Amino acid sequence: MSEVETGRGAGDTFPFGQPIVWRPDPALAAASNLAAFMARHAIPDYDSLQRRAVAEPAWFWAAVLEDLGIEFFQPYTTVLDLSAGIEFPRWCVDGVMNIVHNCLDKWQGTPTEQRIALRWESEEGTTVALTYGELHAAVGRCANALRELGLGPGDAVGFYMPMIPDLAIAILATAKIGGVILPLFSGYGHSAVLARLADGQAKAVFTVDGQWRRGQAVAMKPVVDQCAADLPDLRHVIVVRRTGEPPIAWEVGRDHWWDDLVPRQSPQAATAPTGADDLLMLIYTSGTTGKPKGAVHTHCGFPIKAAQDMRHAMDLKPQDTLYWMTDMGWMMGPWELFGVLLNGATMLFYDGGPDYPDVDRVWSLVARHRVTHLGVSPTLIRSLKRMGAEPVRRHDLSSLRMVCSTGSPWDPESWRWLFDTVLEGRKPILNYSGGTEISGGILAGSLFHPLKPCAFGGPVVGMDVDVVDETGKPLRGAVGELVIRGPWIGMTRGFWRDRARYLETYWRRLPGVWVHGDFAAVDEDGLWYILGRSDDTIKVAGKRLGPAEVEAILNAHPAVTESAAIGVPHPIKDQEVVAFCVLKPGYGASEELRQALVERVTDELGKPLRPREVRFVRALPKTRNAKVMHRIIRAAYLDQPLGDLSSLEDPATVDAIRHAQ
Repeated sequence: MSEVETGRGAGDTFPFGQPIVWRPDPALAAASNLAAFMARHAIPDYDSLQRRAVAEPAWFWAAVLEDLGIEFFQPYTTVLDLSAGIEFPRWCVDGVMNIVHNCLDKWQGTPTEQRIALRWESEEGTTVALTYGELHAAVGRCANALRELGLGPGDAVGFYMPMIPDLAIAILATAKIGGVILPLFSGYGHSAVLARLADGQAKAVFTVDGQWRRGQAVAMKPVVDQCAADLPDLRHVIVVRRTGEPPIAWEVGRDHWWDDLVPRQSPQAATAPTGADDLLMLIYTSGTTGKPKGAVHTHCGFPIKAAQDMRHAMDLKPQDTLYWMTDMGWMMGPWELFGVLLNGATMLFYDGGPDYPDVDRVWSLVARHRVTHLGVSPTLIRSLKRMGAEPVRRHDLSSLRMVCSTGSPWDPESWRWLFDTVLEGRKPILNYSGGTEISGGILAGSLFHPLKPCAFGGPVVGMDVDVVDETGKPLRGAVGELVIRGPWIGMTRGFWRDRARYLETYWRRLPGVWVHGDFAAVDEDGLWYILGRSDDTIKVAGKRLGPAEVEAILNAHPAVTESAAIGVPHPIKDQEVVAFCVLKPGYGASEELRQALVERVTDELGKPLRPREVRFVRALPKTRNAKVMHRIIRAAYLDQPLGDLSSLEDPATVDAIRHAQ
């Protein structure tokens, strides 16, 4: 590494100067999956492993494949080929496999066959449990149904469904026949669904008649019907009866009830051999402008990275149960599905509201299903924190080994509430941050590193990560760009039918280096932080500021539930800070409170970063996976074009910004 530049002194402002609040338990670290991996390869400690992993990526990823027990129908000749450049590596060259063989087939006839693979609880309280053997048989029936419809290798299949067992079965069946998985967020409307199905050239779609949301039936199949006329490749729509209401339109020949098509099939189905780096999944992520980006993922890519992160960073063991509060249209859905099954563990699906019918639903799920690994977003915790500790105390959460978090930056107050109230200050919060194009994490907590509020232990093993300034020089003690310097097996193979956009998005700012688009920092103790998207950068008089720095200060005020900070033009200073705050129940907007918040930020960050104004708003524009959409807030405030809104959860929040007090 070249000479490291240091910035402002540690302790100047968040995230620097935070206290260590949790230290690793040597016994737990010694009993971890990663410790066993190090012992197998005669590596003395974590830092030595990380150095070798980034210096020798071919060795490391071959060792990961072996550690996960990945079976090939035909062995690969070379695990990594960089002849086309770091932007387009080839993985497991000449290897033939199918990821579903490794998720299900290979467990048959072993003790894992009898283990629970998938638990499901519906919003209404119905529960289902499928063993690895039962899931294997269900996937076989669904695969035979797809083949009966004429579908096969290379055919894209869309999934517009809530988190129910049939969704997992259908996704695995599609991969089993060599098809292409195209997951869609279950809350999308017509235009978002159409754009993704059309771009992916889907030949079939799995959906439901409707889903339950807070006790109300919400129709879903009509959205697919509305799209169908503009989808020339679409031949089949397979419909699961979920609500039984209201009556839905039906097109004979195209539409098929799951119950009429799948159960009558044989449970025995051949698993199609596919090239290890053949297309497995197109999963879309919204861009700042333009159409959604289709991240290309392969059989030996996305699932392997997901499983490695669970195994090494989160120490998921076969006896564990992981529940990530997600949707299949967010990458954490496929991540949960593939990663858990490759590790032979258990996953939990839930398809309802996290606070319905009562605010303790999350904690009751953990207790009922003995969840060991709970995945949440900071946004969710900020919401649940308002309800206090009592809903948590109702339930026995002793099964939890850790809570994992992703989706958006933390504020220290909410992080501490989760740590102290849910984990009793004894068990770790493993922050986890990466992306759809990563197939999992860039940074994560671990059982080997101490924790500070909001911090990550460091890069996930095998990820060659750095924080740099605008010239690409390594940076410590200040906020910079998060970059990746080396290849990893889960990196997207590009954007679907858009090579130029892929290169422009990640590789053109610093040649040969993946610039991820996140602000990050490394503190005085070597712990890492994510501080928001760097395209949300606020630049005041030459000083770069991450929105999370301002938001953490505002969120610590007793009147504020959550906040968002943006940069707006200024003729001399380049930009000024404008902040939007959502207030807690019982607090009203006032000039006195507004001034107090302005002064709070000024005291913490200094007079040059004094906000132009603080406004009060009932809600913030967020994606459907709870990320605050800073670019939309800025556009609405400045009355500029809003760009792509397909991931926006509630369009009314845009007007709320425009009319904020």
